[in-house]
Amino acid sequence: MIENYLPILIIFILVAGFVFVSLILTHFIGPRIKNKVKMMPYESGVDPVGETRIRFSIRFFLIALLFIIFDIEIVFLYPWAVVFKDFLSAGSFIFFEMVIFLAILAFGFAYVWRKGALEWE
Repeated sequence: MIENYLPILIIFILVAGFVFVSLILTHFIGPRIKNKVKMMPYESGVDPVGETRIRFSIRFFLIALLFIIFDIEIVFLYPWAVVFKDFLSAGSFIFFEMVIFLAILAFGFAYVWRKGALEWE
């Protein structure tokens, strides 16, 4: 059984080795001269104006979080849709299992909508 995971282990070792070698090579090959002009931020040839770090509204993070949550459910829908025909002989259990999953998602979406998390003001 462990032999089945050998290709994954080899790829992991190759990736880790590539990262390690890349970091070491950039340390030895990279430029070493640092001066004030090279360390300045570049903004289309114009000196930066104002504060570079601004605060974003929490709404941006909330919308991003909701997108991730409701987007992950697609990851669960694809495998179900692929094997749906193969498991039709098991009866309607597999269908109602997904109906319950989608109902939970619909209730979650309705809750978020009702709380006003999707309103942008």
